[in-house]
Amino acid sequence: MKYITTLFSLILLPILAQAQTVTLDECQRLSQENYPLIKQLDLIGQTTDYSVSNISKGWLPQISAVAQATYQSDVMTLPSPLQTMLGQQGYDIKGLRKDQYRIGIDINQTVYDGGLINGQKNVARLEGDVQTAQTTTELYAIRERINDIYFGILLLDEKIQLNKDLQVLLQSNLDKLNSMLSNGIAMQSDLNIVKAEKLKTEQQAIELSASRKSLLDMLSIFIGKKITKLAMPQDLIVPTAGNNRPELRLFDAQISLADAQEKLLNARLLPKLSVFAQGYYGYPGYDQFNAMFNHDWKLNGMIGVRLSWNIGALYTRKNDRAKLYNRRGLIETARETFLFNNHLLEIQQTDGIVKYRQMITDDHEIISLRRDVRRSAESRLEHGIIDTNNLLQEITRENQSRIDLSTHTILMLKEIYDLKYTTNN
Repeated sequence: MKYITTLFSLILLPILAQAQTVTLDECQRLSQENYPLIKQLDLIGQTTDYSVSNISKGWLPQISAVAQATYQSDVMTLPSPLQTMLGQQGYDIKGLRKDQYRIGIDINQTVYDGGLINGQKNVARLEGDVQTAQTTTELYAIRERINDIYFGILLLDEKIQLNKDLQVLLQSNLDKLNSMLSNGIAMQSDLNIVKAEKLKTEQQAIELSASRKSLLDMLSIFIGKKITKLAMPQDLIVPTAGNNRPELRLFDAQISLADAQEKLLNARLLPKLSVFAQGYYGYPGYDQFNAMFNHDWKLNGMIGVRLSWNIGALYTRKNDRAKLYNRRGLIETARETFLFNNHLLEIQQTDGIVKYRQMITDDHEIISLRRDVRRSAESRLEHGIIDTNNLLQEITRENQSRIDLSTHTILMLKEIYDLKYTTNN
């Protein structure tokens, strides 16, 4: 039974440890998948499909029903001499009635529209592309927030571990001082000084743990997953050639939309050709001469071809093109501004990485020197050469040098992954 328990422990513990540990890349991916804005991408796609489908229906026959009743102040009549002559021959000429009625349908089928419908469909698709690119850009910005939280937690992890190491070191010196106090070498005040410092360190541990829990809870909400441990990202070289930020795709989509809208202006100027059919049941019919003799309702119909050319678009064409030209100018200016600021940030982050690498090299040497000084101070305290305050100063300085190393290491990694975010490479 003991063998089975040990076997299960060896199998399950690594799995559980792995399940609780998440990487930065995983957090980036889960945060975007879990962010409510991701739903907008599907909605944009569906809306675009509906718009394109509705525009395509412009090729279907357009059918309208008509019902009309009118009363006219005057109607067409026959000349009086003709009415007299026909009356003498026995014809009852009632004349057109002033109340007239019509119920019918009109059917219109577009044959040629100058590319208007295709242009409208293209504009609708590109409007969807712009909205998609805008949403993708907003989703990408979440990565920067994840970077800040993730590396904030890692920095706190390092400080918590260093705090534990400091507590162990202080406890070791407390044990030595207790022994020295028993032998009459140290005083109670020396012991109290170290005890106070250890209590202060324990207070700092509580504060660090609370801050870590707060950031960890935020990260868990972002990724929709409860986590306890973060993996340390790798030190890597970020390629800086080229820029793959989604903002650039947004600018491209906006330019393409402006181009399509300009083509649509041209399509609106071209003539339109259609065939039509009209039919109605009512009074009077197309044969109004017969309607003077007979007031019955009749069926009437007409078919034909219609060529229309609306030149009203010429009135605003110049201003519309000027507006599109200015819009392109604004987009290009925004692109240049983005690339300029992005390049400055890239230079700053690259220089920061170089700076932290040099500082880390120095930190290792400083820690080695501080450790030797602290050990020497412990030895001198045991021989009564220095007091407890001198020892605590050296312990604090060594601990601070270790904090500096951890801080510079985490900040260097953050600069690396911030640079990766800046270039999206």
